[in-house]
Amino acid sequence: MSLRYKHGGEVSDSISLLISILVRYPEVGTINFDSQKQILRFNFMLTQPLASDDIKEFQNKFRKSLEVYNALENRQPKVIKLDHKPHDQLMILEVQRDVATLSHYEIGLIMALVREEFGTKLVAENNDNVMEEELILQEELIDHMLESVKGKVSERQLIAFREEGRVMVFNK
Repeated sequence: MSLRYKHGGEVSDSISLLISILVRYPEVGTINFDSQKQILRFNFMLTQPLASDDIKEFQNKFRKSLEVYNALENRQPKVIKLDHKPHDQLMILEVQRDVATLSHYEIGLIMALVREEFGTKLVAENNDNVMEEELILQEELIDHMLESVKGKVSERQLIAFREEGRVMVFNK
């Protein structure tokens, strides 16, 4: 399946990947794809800063969960990072993962861990009007696009975010 621009040109797989992730997971505030380093950066916004002990506890739980998952899948990730940045009355959590060993199942695990830990503190767009079939289609697209972008290097450094119900993608 390929996406097209309004003027008829094809949307690249890396752009389709970012769009599908934002459509499927409303908790993701922004997502960056560094094609040269082959790293995805998921950014989540929290409605309040967290205590450093709470962050450290979540970082340990997060890392262990992903390490166990990848061990069960017989994968050795190159990059698993979780950073945080206080920003006025908000906090930004950034998850970094290498594309080479990432799967849509692991993205689902990341989302579940973030939802479970932060719940109502997590800024998320309402996607109640998205049908279950559409969500399943987006997961399949994510899986397909992940496979497609693995190892493909370009000069693009893409960032995608939501604005008033629309997904915007830019080349940094």
